[in-house]
Amino acid sequence: MKKFPFLSINLRNHFVNVVIILMLFIVASCAVLGVNIVTTSNVINGVYYSGNEESNRISLMINVYWGTEYLDGILEILDKYDVKTTFFVGGTWAVKESDMLEKIYEKGHEIGNHGYTHKDQDKLNREQNQKEILTTHNIVKDLLNIDMNLFAPPSGAYSKTTVEVASSLGYQTIMWTRDTIDWRDKDADLIYSRAVKDAKGGDLVLMHPTEKTLEALENIIITLQEKGLKVTTVSDTLSE
Repeated sequence: MKKFPFLSINLRNHFVNVVIILMLFIVASCAVLGVNIVTTSNVINGVYYSGNEESNRISLMINVYWGTEYLDGILEILDKYDVKTTFFVGGTWAVKESDMLEKIYEKGHEIGNHGYTHKDQDKLNREQNQKEILTTHNIVKDLLNIDMNLFAPPSGAYSKTTVEVASSLGYQTIMWTRDTIDWRDKDADLIYSRAVKDAKGGDLVLMHPTEKTLEALENIIITLQEKGLKVTTVSDTLSE
């Protein structure tokens, strides 16, 4: 019989508390750095957080829901380095900025679905989820005559219903491996660091067409290419 049973319990509880604190610290650190914690699998509950990790492919996925003022500059830099990537577009933006949408597509970039009114899909029921995705699908179909098959939930908010609805409409649900948080942190150096630090094949890098993203973009592409990575579309990065 153990002489100090309570000591054993206390030590065990202390160990559990330390593990919990350590995990919270890791999560918080990753949030600051703009890197998501994912499992070794690139698909979690039907949602893609990364592509083929055995490849040298990486994507700068650009979510577009407002404005066009920095898109021409972004497109020029992508052209300069012969980079094709994926623009996830909101439906209301596509209606207002159809000329820019057509320009992006004509330059050979992939177009993805970013919902219609930028609502948090996890707060929507099945019918509302379908409306957000399908309305944008039909708008882009009418404008470009293409059928999109990649869906990036606005704000990264989704539920099991969202994934099921997207799949029923022929879509893969796409999240990200690392987030530049460029919409919040208007710092080109920070955006650059979040995009390239420890970058590897299969990474999906979330960006937006902001002033500081435009400022950082060329150096991001140069650094990724120097690492031997091919900056390409999300579909290409997901492929085997």
